Amino acid sequence: MIPATGFEKRLVAVFGLGKSGLSTVRALEAGGAKVIAWDDGEARRAEAEAAGVALEDLTGRTWGDIAALILSPGVPLTHPEPHPVVKLAHAAGVEVIGDVELFVRAIRQVSPSVRIVAITGTNGKSTTTALIGHMVKRCGGNAQVGGNIGKPVLDLDMPTSSTVYVLELSSYQIDLAPSVAPDIAVLLNITPDHIDRHGTLENYAAVKARLFAKQTSKDTAIIGVDDSHSSDICTSLCAARGQKVVPVSIGKALGRGVYVLNGQLYDTSSSQGQAVGDFTGLKTLAGAHNWQNAAVAYAVGQALGYSRERILSSFESFPGLAHRMEIVAEDAGVRYVNDSKATNADAASKALATYNNIYWIIGGKAKEGGIETLEPYFSRMRRAYLIGAASDEFANTLEGKVDYLRAQTLDRAVEAAANDANAAGNSAGMRVVLLSPACASFDQFPNFEARGDAFRSAVLSFLEKKGRASA
Repeated sequence: MIPATGFEKRLVAVFGLGKSGLSTVRALEAGGAKVIAWDDGEARRAEAEAAGVALEDLTGRTWGDIAALILSPGVPLTHPEPHPVVKLAHAAGVEVIGDVELFVRAIRQVSPSVRIVAITGTNGKSTTTALIGHMVKRCGGNAQVGGNIGKPVLDLDMPTSSTVYVLELSSYQIDLAPSVAPDIAVLLNITPDHIDRHGTLENYAAVKARLFAKQTSKDTAIIGVDDSHSSDICTSLCAARGQKVVPVSIGKALGRGVYVLNGQLYDTSSSQGQAVGDFTGLKTLAGAHNWQNAAVAYAVGQALGYSRERILSSFESFPGLAHRMEIVAEDAGVRYVNDSKATNADAASKALATYNNIYWIIGGKAKEGGIETLEPYFSRMRRAYLIGAASDEFANTLEGKVDYLRAQTLDRAVEAAANDANAAGNSAGMRVVLLSPACASFDQFPNFEARGDAFRSAVLSFLEKKGRASA
C-alpha cells in the first residue's frame, strides 16, 4: 500500500466504494486522514461498512470541514451533468480529485526520481500496459502494474531503487489527476468513446492530451499517429518543443519515430532504413493492432534505457491477456483463441483481421449495428457458429455469405467448430477456432470473463476427449 499523504488529521470525503474507492479509504487512513465515505449503491455501502469504513451520506451534510473529495472514476464529473456530490464540493470550494492524484502526490514526495509510465488510449491500453510491465520485469526492473488494470494505484507497493510504475489510465482517471506528469506518457489512439461522459469527441481528446500537459524536457511522450486526433496532439507537442516526442505508426513509414511495416519494426533513431525487429512470429501479439502495442512498448523500453535485444526478447515470452485473443490451446494444426472481450463488431474486427481459416463462434446480446461492418472479413470464415439471443439477427446477416450453424450454446459451438476444424485436415493450413462474439455476454453469462472461461473449459474438455479417443 502507498499511504496517501497531505491530509493528516483533516477530514476527507470518498465517494464511490468499488475496488479503487475502498483502496483509497485505506490509503488515506494510513496517511493519517479522517475519512467519511458514501456510495449510491446499497450493496457497496454494506460491503464497505463490513470492512470498517465510516459511512455518511455526503449529500445530507455541510461541507465546510471537508478538505477534499476523492471521487471514483465511474462517477460523472462533468457530463451528462456533475453528480450531486460533485456540485456540493464545487459550491463549497472543495477540490475534487481521484486516487491517481493521491498516488502522484504521495510518490513524488517519497521518491521524486522513481519512474512512472502512464498509458492511455481508446483501444489496446490493457495489453500495452501488461506488455510493458512484462518487459520491465524481463529487463531487470521491479514493475508495479496497476490503475485501470489489476490493482488500484494506491494498492501498489512502495518504491525501491528498481521500481517502475506502469499505469493504465482511463480518460476518467486523467480527468481527476490534475498534477499527473509521467516520466513516459503513452497515447495509443483516439476513436469515438465515452462521449456520454465527456460531451464531445473533442472534449474526450482534450482529456487524453492532459496526460502530457505537466511533462518537462526530461520526459518522453510516445504517441500513435494513425488517427487524426492523436496526430494533432503529437503535432502540437512537437511544435511546443517541450518533452521528447516519439511518434509511432503502423502501416506507414515515418521520418522520425518508430513504425511497423508488414510486421517489421523500424526505429529511425537507431537504424539506416533497416528493420530492427520482426513481429510476425509473436503468437500472443498477432495482428496489426498488437504490433502497435508492441511498437509502443519498444519505444517505452528505449526511453527506460533497456537494450533492444532484451526488449525484443521479452516480447517473445509475453503470455498475453486472458480473453483478449488469448491462445487457449494448439492441437493438430488447430489454434483455439479466446477473444471473449470482443463485445462489439469493432473489437471483433481485430481478431478477424489477424487470422484466416476461421471457425467463428459468434453471438450473445447484440450491440447496435450488429455485425454488418464485419462483411469485409467474411471471406476468411470457413463456418460460423451462432449462439445466444443474436442468432436470428446474425443468421440474416450471414445468409448467402458465410456457412453457419445455429449452435445456440457455447459448449455446442465449441464442439462443432472443433470437429469441423479437425476434419478439414492439415492440407488446409492452420485453422482457428475463434470465440470473438461481437456481442455482450448478458444473455447467457454474467460477464465476458465468465464467457471466456466457459470457452476455455469447453476447449480443454474437447481436447481431453479427443486425446482419449486416439489413445
